[in-house]
Amino acid sequence: MSETLLSQTTNPNLERRGLLLVLSSPSGAGKTTLAGRLLGVDDRLKMSVSVTTRPPRPGEVDGRDYWFVSEGKFHELRESGQLLEWAQVFGNLYGTRRDCVESIIETGHDVLFDIDWQGARQLSEKLDGDVVRVFVLPPSAAALSERLKRRNQDPASVVAQRMAQAADEISHWDEYDYIIVNADVEQSLAELRAILIAERARRERIKGLAGFVAGLHEDLSKLG
Repeated sequence: MSETLLSQTTNPNLERRGLLLVLSSPSGAGKTTLAGRLLGVDDRLKMSVSVTTRPPRPGEVDGRDYWFVSEGKFHELRESGQLLEWAQVFGNLYGTRRDCVESIIETGHDVLFDIDWQGARQLSEKLDGDVVRVFVLPPSAAALSERLKRRNQDPASVVAQRMAQAADEISHWDEYDYIIVNADVEQSLAELRAILIAERARRERIKGLAGFVAGLHEDLSKLG
């Protein structure tokens, strides 16, 4: 009997509902780099692939980086309730399909979002208990400006526009559960991994936990 009890308590095989890990920041603060690094070290995490009306940048692949759609198709998805969140950013539309996200978290995998505060707010309104929000700050305004210039993907006018927008984006920092000041990528990645580990262990995410604990009580009474 003791071997059976040992098997039951050390191998509970508890399932977990997945979570939605949201990363937001001003453009150039490093959230996309952190997202890529985190995905590379965690096979239980999947990137949310947004639909967008903006044209692809060099090297981007449809279905991997974004789903690139027309404005007409985007409005069709939005009006039919198929989007969990959507936003207009620098003249382009971005959104997240509900069915894709819900199918992933039901399997116990987690979904990573690289979205702005508008999207984070909408996700929280629709799937509040599943959302973990992390805001990434640059170490300084000068560092943010330098990072934007080094990217060399946008003209100077767009860089200036993004810098002007950064102040508004940063003003929403207090809507987030966690803050990371990204002065060092390795340190920021370690902090992000710690957040994910802790959030996965929350009791409300673990399926069948009450039954498992009840079984522990019963087994302890038999062994006592």
